[in-house]
Amino acid sequence: MKFAQIIDLETERLDDIEQLLEDVKQRRAGQEGGPTHRILLKDRDTPGRYLSLIEFDSYEEAMRNSEHPETTKMAEQLAELCTRPPRFVNCDLLDSSDL
Repeated sequence: MKFAQIIDLETERLDDIEQLLEDVKQRRAGQEGGPTHRILLKDRDTPGRYLSLIEFDSYEEAMRNSEHPETTKMAEQLAELCTRPPRFVNCDLLDSSDL
């Protein structure tokens, strides 16, 4: 079963966060495992709040990714760029379809 993690974050430094995510993506390019898809959402009702949806092939793959040193480093850097600690929500992906 596919798995998704939602990162709920607040920041005034979105450009820095986007650059951090892009840097990690480039460093991990070509490696097996890891995220398969990412969506970044801006909360229209709460200034500075964003939701990042990260998709994985499975829960197990996501947990392996969580243990990767690059992921640990990225999470620490992400927290430094936020105005409050990010909140991580783990979800089984039951349905995904184009409408």
